[in-house]
Amino acid sequence: MAKNRVSHEYTDAEDKSIRLGVVLIASGVLSFFIVLFCWLNPILQSMQSTPVNCTVVSVKRPGEMFECVFTCGPDCRGTALYPCLQIFVNNSQSDSVALLHYDEQQLLANPKCSYIPPCERDDQKNSEKVLLWQDYWTKEVRSRVFTCFFNQQRRPNDVVWKQAQNASVVMHCVLWPLLCLLMGALVVLLTICTHILAERAEAIQKLS
Repeated sequence: MAKNRVSHEYTDAEDKSIRLGVVLIASGVLSFFIVLFCWLNPILQSMQSTPVNCTVVSVKRPGEMFECVFTCGPDCRGTALYPCLQIFVNNSQSDSVALLHYDEQQLLANPKCSYIPPCERDDQKNSEKVLLWQDYWTKEVRSRVFTCFFNQQRRPNDVVWKQAQNASVVMHCVLWPLLCLLMGALVVLLTICTHILAERAEAIQKLS
């Protein structure tokens, strides 16, 4: 009877495969929650904004300076200053004056200003970039009608010029954690099925 007993223990290779599958499943679940709270939630909120027609009312520089972070190498970081630029527009939906922001990220980073330049070590270069932006809205846009994005429920006093986040970004945020989870589940399932089939084949061989 001892000779006909079939071993139910997993081999080292099968054990490693199951562990790999479990790691993939855990990584997929963890990645999904990280993406959900850090990326997907702000993206979905920004996609709720409504496109409206905007016209420039005034362009101001209140004189306030803000800090930005620049990088000059792998281990080199520092702070510099840039002047605040405020572009007030009139949007067609609420028919009220609102502060224009370049995009949703800049709105969250600095709700007081319309534009955050790419940060340079030199404060003068940062000021020059803001001046170029000011000239664009003062001389080129002027009173032309352009499309901006407005969210009455979240920020009735702000509008966004660029809506960088879209449905494709949402799809990628969900797709990669889901693929990782499915691959882990598939590895575990195939390893268990292979082990069961091997046990049955061994049992049939011993009975014959």
